[in-house]
Parts: sequence; C-alpha cells; structure tokens
Amino acid sequence: MKSSTALHYLSFDYSEDEHGHGSFEAMASVPTHRVGGLREEIALVLDWAHEAFADMRGPLEDGGEWDYHLEGQQEWSANETIHYDEVTGRFRSQLSTPGEPRHTVTLSISGGAQFCEAFRERFGLD
Repeated sequence: MKSSTALHYLSFDYSEDEHGHGSFEAMASVPTHRVGGLREEIALVLDWAHEAFADMRGPLEDGGEWDYHLEGQQEWSANETIHYDEVTGRFRSQLSTPGEPRHTVTLSISGGAQFCEAFRERFGLD
C-alpha cells in the first residue's frame, strides 16, 4: 500500500453516524492562481478512492462502500467605506472595485469502516 500523502489545501474533519458510516469533510478557499493546485489535490483524493475501492462507489444506504459530493463557488469581494452622519442619523457608503475572485470548494466523502480506515492511512489523518 502507498504511504500517506500530505495534503496542502484540504483539511478533513471526521464524523460518524449511528450506523458506523464515516464522513470526511473539507473546504478550501483559494485565489485564482491556486485553483490548479487545489484541483490536483482533489483529483489525487478521488483517484485514490476510485482505484482503491473500484466499482464500490454508491450511496451507502444502497450498499455502496463509499460516495462523495463535490461543489464549488466563486466569490468576489469589495471593500466598503462606511460613514455615519450623527446629525442626520444616516449612513453613507462607497464600494471599492471588486478584487480577484476566491474559489471555494467543498468535498465530502463518506464510507464504511473499511473505507474510512484506508482513507485515514492513505492521507495521514488521525
């Protein structure tokens, strides 16, 4: 078996349900120039799961050994200068030009006991 691989973008939290199914959840938010590295890391995790547990992916409630959910979002932010006029009791604000977008990705991987143990070992998780 391959030794553990350090992950740089994904930091997984683990939880377990009453049926003994585990869930690893990670969220990463990066600027545009780091999206490629983040996606490579996600691919590393998913490629391992597909190879190590080939043909076993599916909803756990339907007998699958593992499954995942992946979603992303882009966010733009702009600084807002806010002034309060104590005489009128009103606010006045001005937005700056929006900056570079941040790309946020959430990856949730769930699995049975065997999958979770192998996942922890492969990616050096406690």
